[in-house]
Amino acid sequence: MQLVGYHPSGRGSALLVSDGGDVEARPLESGDELAYSLGDRHCAGTVDDGEHVPCDRESTPYCDFHTSTWVCARCTGTCLKDEMDCHEEHAVYVAAFAPDTFKVGVTKRRRLETRLREQGADRGAHVHTVSNGRIARELEAEIATRLVDRVRTGPKVASLAAAVDGDAWESALAEFDVIDRYEFDYGIDLEARPVRETMASGTVVGVKGRLLVLANGGTIYAVDMRDLVGYDLETGATSRTLQSSLGSFG
Repeated sequence: MQLVGYHPSGRGSALLVSDGGDVEARPLESGDELAYSLGDRHCAGTVDDGEHVPCDRESTPYCDFHTSTWVCARCTGTCLKDEMDCHEEHAVYVAAFAPDTFKVGVTKRRRLETRLREQGADRGAHVHTVSNGRIARELEAEIATRLVDRVRTGPKVASLAAAVDGDAWESALAEFDVIDRYEFDYGIDLEARPVRETMASGTVVGVKGRLLVLANGGTIYAVDMRDLVGYDLETGATSRTLQSSLGSFG
């Protein structure tokens, strides 16, 4: 059985597993027990109409044949497709990751709240509504001269045990006529930053964006689910030595 994908928070958090046929979504609810050890890792192949097509190439999580590039993610207002097709109302937003990382982004207006949850944002602000994706990307590129337009995994792990700096958040929004605001609670209440690890064994604490938080042996771990994609899974808790937090020795 191979782990071939995942659903982040906002899309019914789950690990997607397959034995080369149907794809099964393994839900990730707080309190659930995971007991998988990680075997070899190779390309996760592709999913076609609900069926997993495996691949044994060594590149991970996907080989060159199964890597798809979403050109819209690189667009700055000049369409990279043969023909512009984003003729739908778009939202420009600012997302907050505790304590003080603020990211500008764009999405289709109807997906705004879902998109913020998928990223694991602690707060969000809808700052512009425009008629199409081209205009949205132009605005994003301009705002990105002052705010970041991507957030790496490290700061997102740190945000798990932090609160948003309210003053810094309001300062970041001061230049905008905010249309709507959002605050999110992922049900994860941590006093200390979790240990970053690649594993699929333990008690599910919660999911925030693509971060899976697990309790194992007295330590809380944060797992970037993308780092799990491509691994062959074996039933049974991991037996390898894991890094522990200092608190686990108390």
